Amino acid sequence: MRKLAVVAFAFSFAGSSALAWDGVDSSTGGAVEIEKGNLVRRGETIEIYDSNSGSYRDVDVESIQRNGSSVEVEVYDSESGEYRTFEMEDD
Repeated sequence: MRKLAVVAFAFSFAGSSALAWDGVDSSTGGAVEIEKGNLVRRGETIEIYDSNSGSYRDVDVESIQRNGSSVEVEVYDSESGEYRTFEMEDD
């Protein structure tokens, strides 16, 4: 049931008119933004803006979980070969 709620949240957010979904990379503390128009759900490739590198990157969504007042999005960054965890704001 909880996974269904998270998936429903992801679908509702993906269709919103927000410009970007703001968050933080858990390991670096750097700001990340998931750009408008991305369908944030497991198995999808999304575009993010990574403030540490100053560039846009495509990453693959591995999981999405609500964590208190934020949403944890785990992604695989094929360019760096690393798994990354983003703590996204839950507006």
